[in-house]
Amino acid sequence: MDTWLRRTLLYIVALGGIILGYAFAYDYGMATFENDPQPFLRSLRVVVETFTTTGYGSDAPWSTTEMRLLVIVMDITGVVLIFLALPVLLFPLFEEAMTTTAPNTVENGLSDHVVICQFSPRGETLVTELDTWNVDYVIVEPDRNRANNLYEDGYYVIHADPQSVDGLERAHLSSARAVVADASDQVNTSIILTAREVDESVQTVSVVKEPDRAKYHDLAGADAVLSPRGLLGESLASKVTTGVSTTLGDSIEIGEDFDIAELPIHRGSDLVGTTLADSGIREQTGVNVIGAWFRGQFVSPPDPDAELDGSTVLLVSGTESQLEQLKQMTLSSVRGFRRGETVIIGAGEVGQTITSALTNAGVPHTVLDQTDAPGVDVVGDATDPEELRHAGVGTARTVILALSSDTDTEFATLVIRDLNPDVEIIARAEESENVQKMYRAGADYVLALSTVSGRMLASTILEDEDVISMDQQVEVIRVAANGLGNTTIGEADVRSRTGCTVVAIERNGAVITELSPDVTIEPTDKLVIAGTDDGVTRFNSVFG
Repeated sequence: MDTWLRRTLLYIVALGGIILGYAFAYDYGMATFENDPQPFLRSLRVVVETFTTTGYGSDAPWSTTEMRLLVIVMDITGVVLIFLALPVLLFPLFEEAMTTTAPNTVENGLSDHVVICQFSPRGETLVTELDTWNVDYVIVEPDRNRANNLYEDGYYVIHADPQSVDGLERAHLSSARAVVADASDQVNTSIILTAREVDESVQTVSVVKEPDRAKYHDLAGADAVLSPRGLLGESLASKVTTGVSTTLGDSIEIGEDFDIAELPIHRGSDLVGTTLADSGIREQTGVNVIGAWFRGQFVSPPDPDAELDGSTVLLVSGTESQLEQLKQMTLSSVRGFRRGETVIIGAGEVGQTITSALTNAGVPHTVLDQTDAPGVDVVGDATDPEELRHAGVGTARTVILALSSDTDTEFATLVIRDLNPDVEIIARAEESENVQKMYRAGADYVLALSTVSGRMLASTILEDEDVISMDQQVEVIRVAANGLGNTTIGEADVRSRTGCTVVAIERNGAVITELSPDVTIEPTDKLVIAGTDDGVTRFNSVFG
């Protein structure tokens, strides 16, 4: 904009000088050649009319060659200076006036916020999590067009260089609760070093793409270094192994011998084809079904008449023995581990993590990759039917797609489903926007790297809030009873009002997990609730 202003000022000065010059020339010509002296102001008017093509009939025609040539030159000069200059000078001005431009600095007294250095697909999940907890953020984006697009999309973004002290200072880093470095591995270390130069005390979180480079992020001063691909591999492998895999891990203790877990229903399970009401899950195991994913869409509470199939994943709470009982119900009644039963396609970091997890669980498997490397059993193309058949896909019980290209994963899913209509297909998605396409292609369970990454970041930054981020759209959080004090579980009606489920009540150091409708919530209690991002937002809004 500064360049445009300088250019425009020079143009206006030059145009004014040229008009005055022609006015003097015209005034002299009329007196000398046409023998028709006239006031200078009239000569100036004629020049302006000529330049703007608004007319000069009052002085035409001219009888001398000299004046005719002068008027011709004025005509050409006016067209060049006025009309050809419009696209160069005025059009950019109009375009800039119509375009929303991202600011270059934080424009208010922002504090206790999260500084996100560059925006990635996982950043969208992180922003959603922060919005759920009313935590402010600012995205520092070095690319101007990208910053403007994000600004137009409603994100709080500034256009600045996150690798510079000035850029982070303009993001008010010194008053922030954390900074997230989410670019390339090399850029992330530079951001962390710069953040330490601005403020030694701010929490720094860095995302590493290559695990063997994590130590350099530590050396740069990162408080937390996250490797999302490893967690993604473990999550995908947990859908195959027979042990109960709780999504909470050791991050939060709800109570002794009481957990929350995701349990996928496998093809061949006796639960397939039944409704939730007719399944007998509650009667036979005693678990509480908090919600369920139906082809990637989470529903809480689930409809009792919803039909269960091979793509359904249950979110349940209960004791370890209860969860083990339900796990057995979700497995195929004819499942028997045989060689090649599970085929892993892709031997990158995610694939290697899956392979290690299945090996530790004693699950036989075959690994296919297009590159011959240690641990690869079959070298071949994941989208070639013959090479997939050679890897054992035609007789496999489960296929795990750990490819980095979503397009290849979608195509491979179609080929695998054609080769083996009954196989379970578990897929990794790079971008969350492609999850539904993979389900349409025939996948039974899809997990997006961007979603896992974003929730890892949120869980790290919001650890003081006791946020437990699950694989997909669900959070398990601990909150104060607040507006629910002195009401019963039935009277509170949390589930129908917010979509969240009260999993447990913490009271005086004890944990109550048997929650009948007549259990009274005391004002000093803490509640453990599970729900989607939107559900948690509604809970905070309704109950404070």
